[in-house]
Formats: sequence, C-alpha cells, structure tokens
Amino acid sequence: MDFNAVALFVKVVQYGSFSETSRRTNTPVATVSRRIQALEKDLGVRLLERSTRRLRLTDAGTSFWEYANQGVEAFETGLSTLDRDQLDLSGKLRLSLPPGFIPWRQLLQDFQSCYPNVEFEVLVTDRRVDLIGDGIDVALRIGDRKHEHAIAHRLGAYRHLLVASPSLLERFGIPQSLEDLLKIPCANWHTPTHSNTWQLGAETIEINPLLQVNDYLHLLDLALAGLYVTELPPFLAHTHVENGNLIALLKDYPFPLSELNLLYPSRMHLSRLVKTYINFCSDWAVNLFQT
Repeated sequence: MDFNAVALFVKVVQYGSFSETSRRTNTPVATVSRRIQALEKDLGVRLLERSTRRLRLTDAGTSFWEYANQGVEAFETGLSTLDRDQLDLSGKLRLSLPPGFIPWRQLLQDFQSCYPNVEFEVLVTDRRVDLIGDGIDVALRIGDRKHEHAIAHRLGAYRHLLVASPSLLERFGIPQSLEDLLKIPCANWHTPTHSNTWQLGAETIEINPLLQVNDYLHLLDLALAGLYVTELPPFLAHTHVENGNLIALLKDYPFPLSELNLLYPSRMHLSRLVKTYINFCSDWAVNLFQT
C-alpha cells in the first residue's frame, strides 16, 4: 500500500474535492484521482462516491478514514517535531577523539556556545573505532583515511616537531646531524603496530627509545622535565617553544605531514546536526595548523 496515496486520500476528505486537494498540495488533479483509484484497488473497496458536484465517503471509506486520519496526523506531527529539532539544532552528537588532542576541547566549547541545546558524548581513544558498532556520528582521526565503512573529510595537515629542553641540551649538546640526535636519550609515541623509527626529511632512522607511550601529554611532561628528546604535535609544542621551555631541533629534517580527518559513516542521510558539526570543524580548523 502506498502511504502517499493514503495521505492524499485524507487530504481529499479534509478539503472536500479533488480540485481543492490539487491546489493545496500542488498535485495535478489527474494524479490525485489516479492515486485514489489505485488505493481503492489495493484495498479492494470503494472509498468515495463521486459526482460532478461533491464527494461522499462510503461506509468503508468512513471507517478507513478514521484510522488513516489518525496515522497521517501522527506522522505529520512527527515530521514537524523533527523539523523543529533540526532547526533548533538540539540533540546528541556522539564523537570520537584521539587522546591529548587539546584544540578540540576548545572547539567543542565554541560549538556549544553557538548551539547550546546540543549534547556531546565523547569517546577518547586512539584505536580504530567501529563507527556503526560503537554508535559514533563523527570521529576525528590523524591519518587513517582508508576505512571501508567511512567517508573521510580532510580538515588539514601539520608536522610534528622534534623538541628537547634546554637542560637536556646542556648535557648532550644541540644536535647538528641525525647521528648527533641518536646520542641523546629519547622517548616516542608508540602502539603495538608503530615501529621505532623517525622519518626526518628524506631519512628514516632507527631509534632506541628509553620510554614509549601512546600519550603525547605524557611525552610533553617528559620533555619539559629535561629527560628526553621527543616528537610532539605543534599544538602541544608551540607555546613551550615560544617561551623557551623547549627548543625545536633539526628544522632542516622535518617530520612528514600528518593529515587530520573527520570520519563518518555515510554522506547520505546525515542529520543537519552532523552536517553543521562537520562544517563548523572545517571552518574552525582553517588557521589551526601551520604546515
């Protein structure tokens, strides 16, 4: 059974004629008549008695209209509520963020300042999330554009910085080459699938880290304590480099670009809330990272 035909039948009864229904719904009269006839054929009963001057419900039509009208009213109320919610941007966003991604804390605050009726549920993890299974609307990820069940929206790219504290460099000297770098105690970001190498410029060097951890905030603390040379994302390192607590090393040997992406399940049927969040992130991130 065609629900649109049922809804059209309800309108015909409300407006009293095919022509008035045609005018109010912007549907040709011939289409209105054809759909009502198809509905009657599907139901196997006659719903309306037609004459040149008026329409009259049959007994079967009266019984059917009472239930159909309730269903159409409930459906239209649901659509109205949905449209109102979308207009007000209320609801919950289920997000995933990598650990230590400090700038996004401010982004979420700015988003909620603009849209105070939006709630966030945030899963902080560096694992590859199952967007559908974990119920995630949008995941922020560094790299990881290849995902069989996700669309990737590129926000930008940035380079990590190789940094050490002045106190550590007083002990070991400022490295002028990759060979000098290997003489300084180092710590690095690590997961079971992450190798103990740094790609610096065109060179890939094997390092022997004394500490490995999948937490850049931990690495920042270790660098500030003067214990290790390490790599840090620019949003964690820049302030400390500017105030002299850390020194950026071997600038002629830059780390490769790291891409920042939003992952979401599909381009189709995205809610206005999710679309607004994606656009907000795109605008917000324009000047966030320097490459």
